[in-house]
Amino acid sequence: MNDCVFCKIIAGEIPAKIYYRDDDVVVFADISPQTPVHALVAPRRHIEDVEALALEDAALVGRLILAAQQVARDLDVAPSGYRLIANSGRDSGQLVPHLHFHLLGGRPLSPHLG
Repeated sequence: MNDCVFCKIIAGEIPAKIYYRDDDVVVFADISPQTPVHALVAPRRHIEDVEALALEDAALVGRLILAAQQVARDLDVAPSGYRLIANSGRDSGQLVPHLHFHLLGGRPLSPHLG
């Protein structure tokens, strides 16, 4: 999508701190971090949200989670724990319509999610 900010970050048109990239996935720092470690795990291919996923995307979803795992290890939050969140749609608080997981860690997190 031409106007998708995440597509522009993934394409290198907008600068971002990149933690990880491969042929399918890019992980970059959130510009408004909610925790000491707050990264966004996104597919290179534009997919609007979780609801837009299809059965053919199962392997991609696995790659997103494994990339998050690697970044959590690289940023040293894996030993103490981290949270992965995927918002889907307006009411969830999804601000950018490009599928992504939030990787949150670096401090104890509240058990309350809503």
